[in-house]
Amino acid sequence: TATLAKCLTEKGVAMYGAEWCGHCQNQKKMFGEAFQYINYVDCDKNATACDEAAVRGYPTWLINGQKYEGEQTLANLASRAGCN
Repeated sequence: TATLAKCLTEKGVAMYGAEWCGHCQNQKKMFGEAFQYINYVDCDKNATACDEAAVRGYPTWLINGQKYEGEQTLANLASRAGCN
């Protein structure tokens, strides 16, 4: 999982979320300790970045200029970012 997390970050992937968001917490749990390598934007602490990315719901993944809303499987994230 750490390899995937690092690959996602190398590919410029970002996850937008908020600490109070249950789906965001579930997404973080999928990565476990490896979540520290994810480029995570906390929309409560950095509302401007989330507004600029036009984030409407949490979590939102930004991959290659495309937005994917809601929890994503690790396989989907790997596939969409080219990290297989």
